[in-house]
Amino acid sequence: MTVTDIVPKRKRLSALYIDGEFAVKVDTETIIASPISVGSEITDEQLKELIDSSNEKRAKEKALWLLSSRDHSSRELTEKIRRTCDGDSAEKAVRRMEELGLVNDEKFARRYAEELINVKHLSARGAKYKLTEKGIDRELAEEILEELDPDPREHIQILIEAKYLRSLSDEKGRRRTVAALQRMGYSWSDISAVLAEYEDEYGV
Repeated sequence: MTVTDIVPKRKRLSALYIDGEFAVKVDTETIIASPISVGSEITDEQLKELIDSSNEKRAKEKALWLLSSRDHSSRELTEKIRRTCDGDSAEKAVRRMEELGLVNDEKFARRYAEELINVKHLSARGAKYKLTEKGIDRELAEEILEELDPDPREHIQILIEAKYLRSLSDEKGRRRTVAALQRMGYSWSDISAVLAEYEDEYGV
């Protein structure tokens, strides 16, 4: 097989033409670093190596770009890279990020759990769901939340004061408030106990 043309494309890719026909798009820097040029003979094995090298490079670049905006769990990062690269390249890229210390599920889980509990005021159950959704091991999520030991009634009160106090003036608003708090993972027993305090104090 003969490389008959290499045409630069967008997103730092180049189209590789073999025997006069389009074959594949690969990373431009990968082609430049290889011995391949227009007129070169290329075997199926060499083409596969070129494609694999291109995919792995693009996967690592995607990983670094994603991590530059915020932390990710290993599963979350892998799934995002897979949208543009093959699965093997995505997994290799994430393993490399772990080796470099740029991805650490336990550190990610602790930071994310603190945000969910102390900033968004989710219940422990709601936070656990979010953590496992990101690919965090269920036992690790439970361990971290046990350490944080959030007081559900305290957080319900914070949410009511910040968002729902006016809604408690009528029955429809109270039902909406209860539904919103339940969606955040709070139990009816904790919600009703806090609402009872407002009834006693404010008559709402």
